[in-house]
Amino acid sequence: MLIIAGLGNPGSKYARNRHNIGFMAADAIHRRHNFSPWSKKFKAEISEGELGGEKVLLIKPQTYMNLSGEAVGEAMRFYKLQPADLVAIYDELDLPPGKARLKTGGGNGGHNGIRSLDAHCGKEYRRLRLGIGHPGVKELVQHHVLSDFAKADQTWLEVLLETLADNADMLVRKEDSQLMNKLALAVGGKAQEEEKPKPQKKPAAQSHIHQARNQAQPKLPATGPMAEMLKKIFGNKGE
Repeated sequence: MLIIAGLGNPGSKYARNRHNIGFMAADAIHRRHNFSPWSKKFKAEISEGELGGEKVLLIKPQTYMNLSGEAVGEAMRFYKLQPADLVAIYDELDLPPGKARLKTGGGNGGHNGIRSLDAHCGKEYRRLRLGIGHPGVKELVQHHVLSDFAKADQTWLEVLLETLADNADMLVRKEDSQLMNKLALAVGGKAQEEEKPKPQKKPAAQSHIHQARNQAQPKLPATGPMAEMLKKIFGNKGE
């Protein structure tokens, strides 16, 4: 079983906030696939369904962002799951709007929801970060994350969430790099290609004549009878 936890703050006041992109992602997955109606359990809204042939629990903690781990941790203990069975989806200030990154483990990056998950669920879970951009100065961060997405953001936001929902089964199959490529291409970016070692250049092929010319020539005698004979045959190059 896999838990997909979208992080955010409960209530209509926060529904369209940048900080709630995790909730939006969970809702998009819920709409696209045959999940049960949302119900309340584990201090959260939950919905059960199936992706890629595996049972999945969607969860939206209702504890407010800073205590997200209480809800997710309770669900994990109930189903006897490990951190590897959890995917958390949340907003990332340090990624440009529309960019996505997915990795296992790591630091919380100052994100209070992730700090709470780390404390209650362990750290070795997969983290799907969805970029919301940085306002530029630290003093504006709180206002930025707790403000609604701008109209200009809608051009990438809907596409990103719908593409994630369309390909949510890749999370189950752990096709992480393929999913990142699909999200990047959907919002007009480039696919993330694996770096391949550059092939070493082979020396240009040379004919046997050219090779022979490059070989060291035998040293000719400068004095003596042989030298005199060669001068008569080829002449003196110095003249």
